[in-house]
Amino acid sequence: MPVMTQSQIDELLHSNTICRLACVDEEGAPYVVPCWFTYADGGFYVVPRARSAWARYLKNDGRVFLCIDAEDGRRVLVKGNASVVEEPNVGGKWVAIGQEMAERYGGASGLKYLETTMQEPRWLFFIEAAGEMLSSSGGWAEKYKHYEW
Repeated sequence: MPVMTQSQIDELLHSNTICRLACVDEEGAPYVVPCWFTYADGGFYVVPRARSAWARYLKNDGRVFLCIDAEDGRRVLVKGNASVVEEPNVGGKWVAIGQEMAERYGGASGLKYLETTMQEPRWLFFIEAAGEMLSSSGGWAEKYKHYEW
């Protein structure tokens, strides 16, 4: 699978492609949730609602894996560590990040949604990559092809 250039990675990470965030639940099992994210400051911000189960899981165990994959086959995979930037609150640093996400993912209706839910407390987490991000522009890698001997 051809590796993406840094500009292609940046383009994907600043698009409206949904992230699938995998974390570890209270019993040690994998838990995967689709979520909006913002790529900035060399990592990923996510803004869960105060009562989101996955926010509790991230607080208890910061190990995560992100899969950001577009419909055309491009993808970025990230193994990382999540840390709490803000506990659930109304009007914190998450607001500016949430506005950016709402506009990028939902346009005018996304901003309206955020406006009508601003009094709902939210967490702010930052996910730092624990190594290099893996990327692919789609297709089959040679190592996966089956050849008759």
